[in-house]
Amino acid sequence: MAKWGMVIDLDKCTACQACVVACQAENNVPISNPETAKAGRSIHWLEMIPFVDDEYPHVRMRLLPRPCMHCENPPCIKVCPVGATQISSEGIVGQINARCIGCRYCTTACPYTVKYFNWFKPEWPKGMERYLNPDVTVRYNGVVEKCTFCHHRLQKARDLAQYEHRELGPDDYIPACVQTCPAEAMYFGDLGNPKSTVSILSQSKRAFLLMEDLGTHPKVIYLSEGV
Repeated sequence: MAKWGMVIDLDKCTACQACVVACQAENNVPISNPETAKAGRSIHWLEMIPFVDDEYPHVRMRLLPRPCMHCENPPCIKVCPVGATQISSEGIVGQINARCIGCRYCTTACPYTVKYFNWFKPEWPKGMERYLNPDVTVRYNGVVEKCTFCHHRLQKARDLAQYEHRELGPDDYIPACVQTCPAEAMYFGDLGNPKSTVSILSQSKRAFLLMEDLGTHPKVIYLSEGV
């Protein structure tokens, strides 16, 4: 059984935010207007988070891509009263929109703040609805949204592999953010396969996890700059 995970090399990342745009377009994420953004109600399944690197006088401002961490021990699942947040046998933490009652316990429990409540009915400028991805549902208002590692792509890749009478290849399933990154700073694959690129990179001396001391065991691993 696969154990899907991601590695992000901060030494390569240029903070161009192509991954953010790709995620927005791929998953039909609602577009926020200035008023909504000012109220703190914008939705981004993947964000660029600023952080301060090094110490004075060599302080540098850096940006860190932050999708859902798809934790092995996700606190969001433990608090959901209706089982709307679930983790698959392959380690992908998903959101069942039809079950969600909008209580937002999961958003409070998530230490990475990567879950977003859909406050309003999604609307797109005239003509933009033609560009919605037919493989992804448009969530109604009143539910929580989050990154799913583009799980719909996994289903499509499996169907294609079955149709072609072959096993699922290592490059058959790649999320939109990884595919779009022009600097090739994002890697995706099976962490359970010791020969996969992500598994090898996760053992690097530069590898680190966000808030590792919390014991959530994220499956998104970062590589720090240089050695």
